[in-house]
Amino acid sequence: MIQIDESCAELRSLLEKAVLRNLSEGILLSGGLDTSIIAYLASHHAKLKGFTVAFDGAPAPDLEYARLIAESLDIDHTVHIFDERELFESIPMVIKVVKSFDPMEIRNSVSILIGLNLAKGRGVKSMMTGDGSDELFAGYSFLFNLNKEELEDRLYKIWGDMFFSSIPMGRFLGIDVKLPYLDPELKSYVMNLDSGYKIKSEEHQIWGKWVLRKAFEECLPEFIVWRAKVPIEYGSGTTVLTDIFEKRIEDSEFEEKKQRYMNEDRVIIRDKEQLYYYEIYRSVIGVPHKMEHGCKNCPFCNSDLTETAKYCKVCGAYPV
Repeated sequence: MIQIDESCAELRSLLEKAVLRNLSEGILLSGGLDTSIIAYLASHHAKLKGFTVAFDGAPAPDLEYARLIAESLDIDHTVHIFDERELFESIPMVIKVVKSFDPMEIRNSVSILIGLNLAKGRGVKSMMTGDGSDELFAGYSFLFNLNKEELEDRLYKIWGDMFFSSIPMGRFLGIDVKLPYLDPELKSYVMNLDSGYKIKSEEHQIWGKWVLRKAFEECLPEFIVWRAKVPIEYGSGTTVLTDIFEKRIEDSEFEEKKQRYMNEDRVIIRDKEQLYYYEIYRSVIGVPHKMEHGCKNCPFCNSDLTETAKYCKVCGAYPV
C-alpha cells in the first residue's frame, strides 16, 4: 500500500508540473477523467476557460459531466450545441487537415475542430486537451484482457504510433494546442511505470488508467474519477452520423459507387458514411496510393503503412 501511495503522490506532482509547463487559456472539457484532472490542476493557477460541444438532438453525456466539473472548479464554461449544417460544413476541413476518410477519426475529430473553432471565436489562443492519457495509461478496453507481456508489447507499439488530430487542427486554426499528458518528463515516468498499475480490478470491475484514478480520487468527485471511458464521438453525439448517412444515401447509389471506386481507385468502401468521406478525400487530397516502394501498404486503400501497423490511419481498416 505504501508503494502505491508513493506512486500516486509522484504522479500527482509530475502531472501538476506538466500542466504548469503547458498551461493555456482554455481546455476542451469533456467531463471525463483526463480533461477533469487537467482542469483541476490548472484551475489552481489560472482562471480557465472550458469549451464543450455536442450535436443537437443526439445523446451527448459529456454535457452533464462537463457542466458539473466546470461548476465545481469555477471554470468559465462555454457549451455549444452544433446543428447538422455546422457539422457538415466542418467535415471537409477535418478531412483536409487529418488526411483521412476513416469514419471513426472523422466523427471524433469534427467535434474537436468545432470546439477549437469555438474557442478561437472567443479570442482564445492556446488550448489544452486530454490527448495521450488513454495511450500512456492503458485506457482502452481492448487492452484489459491481455497478460502482462502482451499488454506491455501492445502499449509499446501504441506509443510508437501515436497521432492526435487536435495538433494539426489547432495549427490549421492558428491555436496553440498543448497536451500535458505528453509532457516529456511525465511521459517518460508513465512509460516506465509497472503496467500492473495501469489496468487493475476495483470493486469487481476492471479499470484502465487505474493508477491515475487512484491518484486523484481524493481530489475529484467519484462520478468523474470512476467514469468509464467514452469515445469523443459518443460523448459529443456525433456517433449518429452513421445513421444520418444510412438515410441520406440510397442503397443503389452506394452499390454503384462502391463498385466504381473499387474498379477505378482500387479502394474498398465499407459503408455509406465512409463513401461520403472518401468522395471528399478524393476531391481535396486525391486517390490514395503507395508512395514508398518496398514498404507495407494497406490492402483496403493502398496507403503506406509502418511495418508494425495494425490499423490504417487513412481509411480506418483494421486489422491490416
